[in-house]
Amino acid sequence: MENLNVEQQQQYTNPLADLISNEIYEALMSRELINETSVRDREIRRKFREMRANKMSAGDAIDVLREEYPYLQFDTIRKIVYNSPKKN
Repeated sequence: MENLNVEQQQQYTNPLADLISNEIYEALMSRELINETSVRDREIRRKFREMRANKMSAGDAIDVLREEYPYLQFDTIRKIVYNSPKKN
């Protein structure tokens, strides 16, 4: 990974570092075994919880997330942060 430029390195940033190693994440990504939408939603929930812990209002936190994810509507982000993922 030493020869990768900054953009390529960002592509391989491991948002699941608290769960799996970078090597495992890269292997799963290269084999298309990671659901990127689920990973994105997990990151959105984590960032939302962090902002709320810092006393930001829910509406403002969602607005900040909308700036980071402009392709998502307010209601979509609200559903992501308030509806926990389904567990089997």
